[in-house]
Amino acid sequence: MRTRVVVTGMGCISAAGNNIDEFYETVFSSKTSNSIAPITSFDCQNLSTKIAAEVKNYQASAHFTPKELKQLDRFAQFALLASQEAIDDANITFNDATAKRTGVIHGTSIGGQATIEHSYQQFHLEGKTRAHPFTVPKLLPSAATSQIAMRYGIKGPSFCTSSACSSSGHAIAMATMMIRSNMIDTAIVGGAEACITQGNFYAWDSLRVLASDTCRPFSADRGGLVIGEGAGTLVLESLKSANQRGAKIYAEVTGIGMSSDAHNIVQPLCEGAELAMNLALQDASFSPDEVQYLNAHGSGTIQNDQTETQAIHRVFNEYAQRLKISSTKSSHGHVLGAGSVIESIATLIALQKQQVPPTKNFTTIDAACDLDYTVNKFINTPIQHAMCNSFAFGGLNVSLIFSAI
Repeated sequence: MRTRVVVTGMGCISAAGNNIDEFYETVFSSKTSNSIAPITSFDCQNLSTKIAAEVKNYQASAHFTPKELKQLDRFAQFALLASQEAIDDANITFNDATAKRTGVIHGTSIGGQATIEHSYQQFHLEGKTRAHPFTVPKLLPSAATSQIAMRYGIKGPSFCTSSACSSSGHAIAMATMMIRSNMIDTAIVGGAEACITQGNFYAWDSLRVLASDTCRPFSADRGGLVIGEGAGTLVLESLKSANQRGAKIYAEVTGIGMSSDAHNIVQPLCEGAELAMNLALQDASFSPDEVQYLNAHGSGTIQNDQTETQAIHRVFNEYAQRLKISSTKSSHGHVLGAGSVIESIATLIALQKQQVPPTKNFTTIDAACDLDYTVNKFINTPIQHAMCNSFAFGGLNVSLIFSAI
């Protein structure tokens, strides 16, 4: 009998809220929020897209000392804040013995983008000839993982996952397998992203996948995705560890599925998404009709939403029409490498509250997207098992299943 893995702590910071309570109020509300709004962090007048899902009311100096900030890119700051909330929420402490049986697996797609662009600015605009001594440690994708491990003295296997928009999903999957195999008892898992920068937006603008008004997944008039920033962290433990310390348990990680399209660097493939979902169901030993809610990747691009809908039809067959589905990216934007964990948090809250969060901003039915996307208003419904999808550029797919316990 394999080791059961449970979630005992959650933390997040995003455009939808700077903590879990604010996140719930925004994402599950039927009201339109201001989480997606005009960009404030740089001059975007030369870009065709001028909106993003920026973290609101954030002052780094309120959370970190000047000395700490010299070593922390914005994405690592977010990672530390989300991890602090999750660890506090789990009411877990680490001694020498438990620290060696705990790992940190934290993902990111881009890493220290602000640090990279600041260094280029110093060289090319300010005429400086040397970068700041901490430039390399700040920009590394693994910087957040290291900072979390150092802050809490965690000494077990720790590393960064970087698989574009599935990064934090892979982090959750890897940590689950490590706990199941008895390599560790506890894992601090998630992802962080802070990529709302001028240089990064010029690159994304060139891809022509960004929306100009808002994020409206599955709606016929959708215009693309909206880039977001923030971080999410979960505390995962073996059920035995959680019970021994009397921890509250949000849910069990019952299924993980991972696949590769092996197809195209930017175009999604139905078969890859289908395989990830089927593998998650097989891992959980569930039939498709045992899942009540699916938090879709739902990026808001024409091709992705149609491909995911087709894959859901193939996996769930006739039950697909009765499955409750939504995309919370309509509230918090597409947080790239942190997207999967932030959407996992929404999924976990759905289990906790027995509510399906709405796909906001929906206006018009697309004949190619013909499922129940729970549009604009949340609904109350019994949920025992819920799936969360993340499908990344390059065809790197993760599907996770969380179950009430």
